[in-house]
Amino acid sequence: MDTASEWKTSRPAPALAALVERYVGYRMVGFPAGLHRGLPSRHMTFIVAIGSDIDVVAQTDPSQAPDAYRCVVGGLQASPALIAHDGNQEGVAVELTPLGSRALFGMPARELWNTSVELDEVVGSVGNELWERVQLADTWEARFAACDDVLLRLLRDDVAAPPLLRTWQVLVESGGTVPVTDLAREVGWTRQHLARRFGDEFGLSPKLAGRVVRFERVQRMLQSTPSFISIAQVAATCGYYDQAHLARDFAELAGCPPSQWLAEEDLPSFQDEGVLEPSGSTA
Repeated sequence: MDTASEWKTSRPAPALAALVERYVGYRMVGFPAGLHRGLPSRHMTFIVAIGSDIDVVAQTDPSQAPDAYRCVVGGLQASPALIAHDGNQEGVAVELTPLGSRALFGMPARELWNTSVELDEVVGSVGNELWERVQLADTWEARFAACDDVLLRLLRDDVAAPPLLRTWQVLVESGGTVPVTDLAREVGWTRQHLARRFGDEFGLSPKLAGRVVRFERVQRMLQSTPSFISIAQVAATCGYYDQAHLARDFAELAGCPPSQWLAEEDLPSFQDEGVLEPSGSTA
């Protein structure tokens, strides 16, 4: 069977730039059916499905039942979700920072920590409107414009405390390598006060957030670097003590070793070279 993959990215409207890093449109057709791991990230989950629903067969929180979503949102996480697919996937991923949760949803990211819900459960009928408009749009540009329009209408003047904004910024800019003591010194708080306020806002500790940010950098590097670059070299670049430290962290956050994840992830990623054009491969 012929396979094809397409990825398109776009920056959001300027008023959303501090909250949404970018939109990623994706379309994959004709690949083998399987399971995809939804991994921890510095972004909240926010995906508008096109066509088939997003079929989450294992949630990040085992106590939450499997479910299917048209427009899924969720908070930060420290474990993987498992998503079943039939080899065909299409949608728009909104790379929403946790700083945007208050501004768009009227709640701290903590309220959505380690869970997944339909957007309309958070914002009401406008969530259904977004899904419908993305379905009906016939170009990526029109789909991204629909996201801009709806999110701009949701936008409100509600932000986290400046020390928390700064803490998150430093964590991301450092690739998750700044010690918590240094983060606390940066914003003039004690470690204990920072941990409490950070957890109240984002749902996880600064230390765990740093691990998630660093882990995301690792998995992106593993997807995009040439095969002659070793895992040990990736570990050193991303600030791990050694390869064993990376392997332990990866297993905890992804639910499997790096080698297994790379072998299982047979769908193309926007990190891969050449995925913007249809592939002529057969399966």
